[in-house]
Amino acid sequence: MALMQSASGDLSKRETFGLIGSDKVEGTEVYRSNGDRIGTIERVMIDKLSGNVAYAVMSFGGFLGIGDDHYPIPWPLLTYNERLGGYEVNIADEQLKGAPKFSKSDSWEYQDRGREGALYSYYGATPYW
Repeated sequence: MALMQSASGDLSKRETFGLIGSDKVEGTEVYRSNGDRIGTIERVMIDKLSGNVAYAVMSFGGFLGIGDDHYPIPWPLLTYNERLGGYEVNIADEQLKGAPKFSKSDSWEYQDRGREGALYSYYGATPYW
């Protein structure tokens, strides 16, 4: 079918040179620039109206997924590092310890613009909106 083809091939691919499917981002490791693993991307939150990636939710702490917290990280702070095979973020331990977070049992108000604004302000990042 013509809609499923592009100049570079099949659009059903989950990853190309410059694009990656959200299902492949979820579960990807997050590292510091020195190579230390600090977490895993649990999900990517995308603004429905603009199509911009708002933030990634990073799982951090705990053991084998038990007791870990979830940290929303503004998307512009993450950079894919081919050498590490994951996303790189430069957040100090002290900054991460005080960062906005929620546990698996907490309700995160994903559509609360005030909460998103506080998140971007905390990290000193420019909001996507």
